[in-house]
Amino acid sequence: MGLFSTVKKLLGSDAATAMPSGGQPQELAQQPVGAQTPGAQTPVVQMTDLSDTAPTEPSQAWRDSLAAALSAGRAKISDWLAVLLTDIASPGPQLWARLRFLFATLDVPGPEAEAFIAEFAAWAQAMNLQKPEDLRSELRYRLILALDLEQEQEERTSIFQKLTQGLAKTRERFSAGLGALFGRTGGLDAAFWDGLEEIFIMADMGSEATQKLISNLKTRARSMGVTEAARFREVLGSELEGIFPLPKKPKVAAAPEVVMMVGVNGVGKTTTIAKLAYRARLQGRKVLIAAGDTFRAAAIGQLEIWAGRVGAGIFSKAEGSDPAAVAFEAVDMAQREGFDLVLLDTAGRLHTKVNLMEELRKIKRVLDKKHPGAPHRTVLVIDATTGQNALSQTKLFHEAVGVDEIVLTKLDGTAKGGVMVSVAITHKLPISFIGLGERMEDLRPFVGEDFAKALLDD
Repeated sequence: MGLFSTVKKLLGSDAATAMPSGGQPQELAQQPVGAQTPGAQTPVVQMTDLSDTAPTEPSQAWRDSLAAALSAGRAKISDWLAVLLTDIASPGPQLWARLRFLFATLDVPGPEAEAFIAEFAAWAQAMNLQKPEDLRSELRYRLILALDLEQEQEERTSIFQKLTQGLAKTRERFSAGLGALFGRTGGLDAAFWDGLEEIFIMADMGSEATQKLISNLKTRARSMGVTEAARFREVLGSELEGIFPLPKKPKVAAAPEVVMMVGVNGVGKTTTIAKLAYRARLQGRKVLIAAGDTFRAAAIGQLEIWAGRVGAGIFSKAEGSDPAAVAFEAVDMAQREGFDLVLLDTAGRLHTKVNLMEELRKIKRVLDKKHPGAPHRTVLVIDATTGQNALSQTKLFHEAVGVDEIVLTKLDGTAKGGVMVSVAITHKLPISFIGLGERMEDLRPFVGEDFAKALLDD
């Protein structure tokens, strides 16, 4: 019985929706991909570190507890972790033994289980995971992606809680004004609409988006038959849920899929690339990172380090090299060596007289010539804390190179989360991921319905 058929049995009928496209099982984890550039090698863990010679535990009750959790009819990752990490404060032989038992019970092939454990051990060593909460968080994320459980209700709830926390400052700015507005007696008069407009502007939605949203809300209120301020919260919630378009699945005729990452310097593009590579690796994809920002030696060096940490391949050339040549040669390498995904970094600012947008257009032409259809996605990274500057960046990049989707970073800790609404209304671009913290697992898929609920629910 394969990995996904076992998980399907544990999940019940809902598991069918969690299967990859085509219903084909994907590997739990692949062997790390060696880096091309010196200094960017994947961390190596000696097998002696992962031996079965774990100290004798006082009790083997955890085996019965884990077996019971696995046979409960639903895959609840929190129950698994509660057993796996009982009395374990740091990674080591006891944890490896418990993970082997988990994977054996799930009928995961031995080599895949050992690859998972080896990579987790390497990451724990590289990132110095010693705190129990860090260990739990990292292991949870890896198991969820490896077993394709991200859409399960338990994990959706966990992501929603993180989103709610991340929107705390934006929500605080919203809720004070909205609470007073929705608590008014009377109807949706001019004073009500003026008050709502002021709240939206203060939340950094911008004038143009605010006017469009107000117009849409008036139409929706009429269609829902809402005429009282006390009932307007449901009107606003319904509108916010519907304004965010879903990302389109790219058409990739032949591997690799090429994703071109764009954005100005300082928005978190480098770490976003690392986090996307990390996700893809944990989902079983062979990833190549291409260091196309050749105007910043620091950017190249950072990507080489991150590629080594997350187990991705790296292609880079000397500082000052032609970025289009980097893109061309990286895709050539990916085709020759069987990579599934290429994440191409690009410059956010040039130290020459060359126009940045023309340079990006040149890269796109070269990619399409080398690999017809590439880049299959152009992803813009914007920083939520910059508010309306993020909106102007979206306009600039979208007009120049055609943005397919947006990753919004640094959403946690900002009161300017309203820029998400502004981007969606003004440019009708999907937001695919949002950054809710510094950890790898804090880059999460964006769900408009959850955003509306986290922002407005009491």
